Amino acid sequence: MTSTFPDISLSTDRLVLRPYDEDDIPALVEMMNDDLIAAWTNMPQPYTAADARDFVTRTAPAEREHGRGLVLAVTEMLTQRLVGTVTLQHTDWRIRGTEAGYLTAHWARGEGYACESVLTVCRWLFREQGFERVELRTAADNTASQQVAQKIGCVSEGVLRSAGIVRARPDADPAGAWTEVRTDLLVWSLLREDLDYPGDLGGSAGAGRRADAGAANYADDYTAFADWR
Repeated sequence: MTSTFPDISLSTDRLVLRPYDEDDIPALVEMMNDDLIAAWTNMPQPYTAADARDFVTRTAPAEREHGRGLVLAVTEMLTQRLVGTVTLQHTDWRIRGTEAGYLTAHWARGEGYACESVLTVCRWLFREQGFERVELRTAADNTASQQVAQKIGCVSEGVLRSAGIVRARPDADPAGAWTEVRTDLLVWSLLREDLDYPGDLGGSAGAGRRADAGAANYADDYTAFADWR
Protein backbone atom coordinates (compact mmCIF):
# COMPACT_ATOMS: atom_id res chain seq x y z
CA MET A 1 0.00 0.00 0.00
CA THR A 2 1.39 3.38 -1.02
CA SER A 3 1.99 5.83 1.80
CA THR A 4 0.60 9.31 1.27
CA PHE A 5 0.65 12.64 3.02
CA PRO A 6 -2.60 13.78 4.62
CA ASP A 7 -4.70 16.45 2.90
CA ILE A 8 -3.71 19.23 5.29
CA SER A 9 -3.43 22.95 5.85
CA LEU A 10 -0.74 24.58 8.01
CA SER A 11 -0.56 28.11 9.33
CA THR A 12 1.74 30.65 10.93
CA ASP A 13 0.99 34.11 12.24
CA ARG A 14 1.36 35.47 8.70
CA LEU A 15 0.74 32.59 6.32
CA VAL A 16 -1.64 29.77 5.43
CA LEU A 17 -0.28 26.76 3.55
CA ARG A 18 -3.05 24.75 1.89
CA PRO A 19 -3.87 22.73 -1.21
CA TYR A 20 -4.41 24.68 -4.42
CA ASP A 21 -7.97 25.14 -5.70
CA GLU A 22 -9.41 26.48 -8.94
CA ASP A 23 -9.90 29.96 -7.46
CA ASP A 24 -6.08 30.23 -7.38
CA ILE A 25 -5.68 29.88 -11.14
CA PRO A 26 -5.53 33.61 -12.07
CA ALA A 27 -3.02 34.37 -9.30
CA LEU A 28 -0.97 31.30 -10.21
CA VAL A 29 -0.73 32.43 -13.84
CA GLU A 30 0.44 35.88 -12.72
CA MET A 31 2.98 34.43 -10.30
CA MET A 32 4.50 31.97 -12.77
CA ASN A 33 5.00 34.51 -15.58
CA ASP A 34 8.03 36.02 -13.88
CA ASP A 35 11.59 36.00 -15.20
CA LEU A 36 13.18 34.56 -12.04
CA ILE A 37 10.67 31.72 -11.90
CA ALA A 38 11.17 31.08 -15.61
CA ALA A 39 14.94 30.95 -15.06
CA TRP A 40 15.04 28.58 -12.09
CA THR A 41 12.15 26.16 -12.68
CA ASN A 42 11.04 23.92 -15.52
CA MET A 43 7.50 25.25 -15.62
CA PRO A 44 6.13 26.15 -19.09
CA GLN A 45 6.89 29.64 -20.37
CA PRO A 46 4.77 31.55 -21.06
CA TYR A 47 2.58 30.05 -18.37
CA THR A 48 -1.06 29.95 -19.45
CA ALA A 49 -4.39 29.52 -17.71
CA ALA A 50 -4.54 26.02 -19.21
CA ASP A 51 -1.16 25.22 -17.61
CA ALA A 52 -2.40 26.50 -14.26
CA ARG A 53 -5.66 24.55 -14.46
CA ASP A 54 -3.79 21.33 -15.26
CA PHE A 55 -1.41 21.94 -12.36
CA VAL A 56 -4.20 22.71 -9.87
CA THR A 57 -6.64 19.98 -10.90
CA ARG A 58 -4.33 17.15 -12.01
CA THR A 59 -0.60 17.49 -11.29
CA ALA A 60 -0.70 18.80 -7.72
CA PRO A 61 -3.36 16.38 -6.40
CA ALA A 62 -1.60 13.44 -8.09
CA GLU A 63 1.63 14.15 -6.19
CA ARG A 64 -0.18 13.45 -2.91
CA GLU A 65 -2.52 10.71 -4.14
CA HIS A 66 0.33 8.64 -5.60
CA GLY A 67 2.58 9.09 -2.57
CA ARG A 68 5.24 11.10 -4.37
CA GLY A 69 4.91 14.27 -2.33
CA LEU A 70 2.74 17.28 -1.56
CA VAL A 71 1.97 20.65 -3.16
CA LEU A 72 0.87 23.57 -0.99
CA ALA A 73 -0.18 27.06 -1.98
CA VAL A 74 1.25 29.70 0.36
CA THR A 75 -1.12 32.60 1.05
CA GLU A 76 -1.12 35.64 3.30
CA MET A 77 -3.20 35.11 6.41
CA LEU A 78 -4.85 38.54 6.28
CA THR A 79 -5.35 39.09 2.55
CA GLN A 80 -5.48 35.45 1.36
CA ARG A 81 -3.31 36.55 -1.57
CA LEU A 82 -1.13 33.88 -3.15
CA VAL A 83 2.51 34.53 -2.28
CA GLY A 84 4.20 31.28 -3.27
CA THR A 85 4.35 27.50 -3.40
CA VAL A 86 6.05 24.82 -1.32
CA THR A 87 6.38 21.30 -2.68
CA LEU A 88 7.56 17.97 -1.35
CA GLN A 89 8.75 15.56 -4.03
CA HIS A 90 10.71 12.34 -4.58
CA THR A 91 9.50 11.11 -1.19
CA ASP A 92 11.07 7.91 0.15
CA TRP A 93 8.69 6.44 2.69
CA ARG A 94 11.14 3.76 3.83
CA ILE A 95 13.86 6.16 4.93
CA ARG A 96 11.30 8.88 5.79
CA GLY A 97 12.97 11.45 3.58
CA THR A 98 11.74 13.92 0.97
CA GLU A 99 12.91 16.83 -1.15
CA ALA A 100 11.50 20.34 -0.71
CA GLY A 101 11.04 22.93 -3.43
CA TYR A 102 9.78 26.50 -3.09
CA LEU A 103 9.16 29.73 -4.93
CA THR A 104 7.82 33.19 -4.11
CA ALA A 105 5.79 35.62 -6.20
CA HIS A 106 7.77 38.64 -7.40
CA TRP A 107 5.75 41.15 -5.39
CA ALA A 108 6.17 39.18 -2.13
CA ARG A 109 9.95 38.79 -2.12
CA GLY A 110 11.92 40.33 0.69
CA GLU A 111 9.36 39.41 3.37
CA GLY A 112 10.85 36.07 4.42
CA TYR A 113 7.91 34.04 3.16
CA ALA A 114 10.09 31.29 1.68
CA CYS A 115 11.99 30.69 4.93
CA GLU A 116 8.83 30.81 6.99
CA SER A 117 6.82 28.45 4.80
CA VAL A 118 9.56 25.87 4.23
CA LEU A 119 10.48 25.79 7.92
CA THR A 120 6.80 25.33 8.82
CA VAL A 121 6.56 22.32 6.53
CA CYS A 122 9.81 20.85 7.86
CA ARG A 123 8.66 21.14 11.47
CA TRP A 124 5.39 19.43 10.55
CA LEU A 125 7.26 16.63 8.80
CA PHE A 126 9.57 16.00 11.74
CA ARG A 127 7.08 16.42 14.57
CA GLU A 128 3.91 14.93 13.14
CA GLN A 129 4.90 12.71 10.22
CA GLY A 130 7.94 10.99 11.68
CA PHE A 131 10.29 12.14 8.92
CA GLU A 132 14.05 12.17 9.46
CA ARG A 133 15.45 14.09 6.48
CA VAL A 134 14.48 16.93 4.14
CA GLU A 135 16.70 17.61 1.14
CA LEU A 136 16.95 20.81 -0.90
CA ARG A 137 18.71 21.26 -4.23
CA THR A 138 19.66 24.70 -5.47
CA ALA A 139 21.17 25.75 -8.78
CA ALA A 140 24.78 26.84 -8.42
CA ASP A 141 24.08 30.47 -9.38
CA ASN A 142 20.81 30.78 -7.47
CA THR A 143 22.20 32.56 -4.40
CA ALA A 144 18.76 33.63 -3.18
CA SER A 145 17.61 30.03 -2.93
CA GLN A 146 20.86 29.09 -1.19
CA GLN A 147 20.18 31.80 1.42
CA VAL A 148 16.85 30.15 2.22
CA ALA A 149 18.60 26.83 2.84
CA GLN A 150 21.20 28.48 5.06
CA LYS A 151 18.72 30.52 7.08
CA ILE A 152 16.49 27.59 7.97
CA GLY A 153 19.52 25.68 9.26
CA CYS A 154 20.35 23.31 6.38
CA VAL A 155 23.77 21.70 6.05
CA SER A 156 25.56 21.86 2.71
CA GLU A 157 26.39 18.31 1.61
CA GLY A 158 28.05 18.72 -1.75
CA VAL A 159 27.62 19.35 -5.46
CA LEU A 160 25.91 17.30 -8.16
CA ARG A 161 27.87 18.30 -11.22
CA SER A 162 25.86 19.26 -14.31
CA ALA A 163 22.78 17.64 -12.76
CA GLY A 164 20.22 20.37 -13.42
CA ILE A 165 18.81 22.41 -16.26
CA VAL A 166 17.89 26.08 -15.92
CA ARG A 167 16.98 28.78 -18.43
CA ALA A 168 18.90 31.81 -19.60
CA ARG A 169 18.58 34.47 -22.25
CA PRO A 170 21.48 34.89 -24.71
CA ASP A 171 23.70 37.83 -23.77
CA ALA A 172 21.25 38.61 -20.93
CA ASP A 173 18.90 40.18 -23.49
CA PRO A 174 15.64 40.82 -21.58
CA ALA A 175 13.67 40.38 -24.79
CA GLY A 176 15.57 37.31 -25.98
CA ALA A 177 14.22 33.80 -26.17
CA TRP A 178 14.82 31.47 -23.24
CA THR A 179 17.37 28.72 -23.81
CA GLU A 180 18.13 25.76 -21.56
CA VAL A 181 21.57 25.45 -19.99
CA ARG A 182 23.06 22.85 -17.69
CA THR A 183 24.02 23.73 -14.13
CA ASP A 184 25.55 22.18 -11.04
CA LEU A 185 23.15 21.56 -8.17
CA LEU A 186 24.11 22.22 -4.55
CA VAL A 187 22.66 19.65 -2.16
CA TRP A 188 21.46 20.69 1.31
CA SER A 189 19.82 18.72 4.09
CA LEU A 190 17.86 19.33 7.24
CA LEU A 191 17.57 16.49 9.74
CA ARG A 192 15.20 15.96 12.63
CA GLU A 193 17.94 16.67 15.17
CA ASP A 194 18.83 19.95 13.44
CA LEU A 195 15.60 21.42 14.82
CA ASP A 196 15.78 19.63 18.13
CA TYR A 197 16.34 21.01 21.60
CA PRO A 198 14.68 19.90 24.85
CA GLY A 199 10.93 20.39 24.57
CA ASP A 200 10.86 21.23 20.86
CA LEU A 201 9.89 18.19 18.84
CA GLY A 202 7.43 16.93 21.38
CA GLY A 203 5.41 20.13 21.55
CA SER A 204 3.27 22.24 19.26
CA ALA A 205 5.12 25.49 19.91
CA GLY A 206 8.72 26.58 19.86
CA ALA A 207 11.41 26.18 17.24
CA GLY A 208 14.77 24.55 16.79
CA ARG A 209 17.58 26.63 18.21
CA ARG A 210 19.70 26.42 15.12
CA ALA A 211 16.93 27.02 12.60
CA ASP A 212 15.49 29.95 14.53
CA ALA A 213 18.85 31.66 14.66
CA GLY A 214 19.09 31.44 10.89
CA ALA A 215 15.49 32.29 10.10
CA ALA A 216 15.36 35.41 12.22
CA ASN A 217 16.63 37.57 9.35
CA TYR A 218 14.08 37.19 6.58
CA ALA A 219 14.76 40.27 4.44
CA ASP A 220 15.97 38.79 1.17
CA ASP A 221 14.43 37.95 -2.23
CA TYR A 222 13.72 34.31 -2.86
CA THR A 223 12.94 31.96 -5.68
CA ALA A 224 14.11 28.39 -6.04
CA PHE A 225 15.17 25.59 -8.30
CA ALA A 226 12.58 22.85 -8.27
CA ASP A 227 11.87 19.92 -10.56
CA TRP A 228 8.09 20.18 -10.74
CA ARG A 229 6.52 17.94 -13.39
